[in-house]
Amino acid sequence: MREGKNMSKVKLTITESDCRSGYHKAGDSFLVEDLCPPLCHELWNRIYPYVFALQNGADLDCGASRSRSFDARCPDGGRVCVHGELEDA
Repeated sequence: MREGKNMSKVKLTITESDCRSGYHKAGDSFLVEDLCPPLCHELWNRIYPYVFALQNGADLDCGASRSRSFDARCPDGGRVCVHGELEDA
């Protein structure tokens, strides 16, 4: 962790999974602090910008409102769905 700055934590939960490689199962959960969680690279690449933004105090655009959470699908045909949310400090 960086000296002098505590990064916010983001909880990731796999909500649906038909993962072709078998890495992810529905209900899997990860708490992201300063290191990448054990996710496949394609899924992590898709969600990292949202995780980074939340860790650094951003509210995400969610249509007509702002949110401190997101839902995303893996780039492999949406076979894995993940929900991310800022963990209360």
